[in-house]
Amino acid sequence: MKLLDLYIARHVLGGFLIVLLTIVGLDMMFALVEELKDVEGAYTFAEAVKYVWLTAPSRFYEFIPLSSLIGCLLGLGVLASNAELTVMRAAGVSTMGIILSVMKPVLVIIFGGLAIGEFVVPVTEPIAQSHRQVKITGGAIHSASKIWHRDDMTFIHINAVETDGSVRGITRYEFNDDLTLARSSFAEEGVFDGENWLLQEIEETRFPLPSADQGFEAQKVQTAVLKTEEWKSGLTPDLLKVVMVKPANLSMVGLIDYSDYLVEQGLEASQYRVAFWNKLLMPLAIFALVLIAVSFIFGPLRSVTVGQRLITGIVIGLVFKLTQDLLGPTSTVFGFSPLIAVLLPILICFAFGVWLLRRAR
Repeated sequence: MKLLDLYIARHVLGGFLIVLLTIVGLDMMFALVEELKDVEGAYTFAEAVKYVWLTAPSRFYEFIPLSSLIGCLLGLGVLASNAELTVMRAAGVSTMGIILSVMKPVLVIIFGGLAIGEFVVPVTEPIAQSHRQVKITGGAIHSASKIWHRDDMTFIHINAVETDGSVRGITRYEFNDDLTLARSSFAEEGVFDGENWLLQEIEETRFPLPSADQGFEAQKVQTAVLKTEEWKSGLTPDLLKVVMVKPANLSMVGLIDYSDYLVEQGLEASQYRVAFWNKLLMPLAIFALVLIAVSFIFGPLRSVTVGQRLITGIVIGLVFKLTQDLLGPTSTVFGFSPLIAVLLPILICFAFGVWLLRRAR
């Protein structure tokens, strides 16, 4: 049985790696083409290549479930086309035995994916985003920077977060309790001393509350330039590294910590909870997709061409991903649990795969 397990594993892992490398290679090529529109000044073509290369681990992690599905369809499809699966069953190997042999290399894929998602992507993705933002951004607000955050009654925009935790280009809009703008400021740089932020080269504008009792001079907008300013904020360098990357590229611990922080600030944390459940239940998602692949090989795709298997795998994988992507925001709008949003497509895949296997017997 060990020889059979190794033989099946070679086909499954071979198909998985071929599909994964092909998809990620194409994705990185398209990403590089997309980056070319921002190549200017300090952000050269070489810097764009470096950025895309740094995002490679997150791209590998993102496409692991889809590659597992298509890879199993192609790998097992070769065995089915050569009638090797039929010979295995004729030799006394049950369908369940073949499924278990398929799931063993899938465990290797799952553990590899978890390692990349938990220990590699949370490190490389902040470095990639920081590298890109530092090279591109300039001035108070730049379209390339998407780091916006609310800290109590202050709305904050940050141009770039350096790898050492310092920040560049901090724009703050501070509001009064009645939601009138009290102060806006821009600091060129900020360094965290362990408790507070030390901002440097600040330009500020203060907007006094209009009042009939005050004279004209008292109601004038006031501007000032400061060399340094101590800024007390709940934001830390670790939290900023979370803000600057997509929720899917964070570790599960980082997602939990930042979700708790958002709840403390009275902000919506559902997208981070959805991302947490997506990462936690990724092994189940891969098992469900592989089960569908196996059921198709024993059922409707037993005697079709490689192209038909490839198209089927792509369609099923994309439908699964789109369903999860749609249910996540839907859970926020309609107020049901993010766990249900993530788990429902997985359960449907399991049920569909089991139903196909029963029909194939």
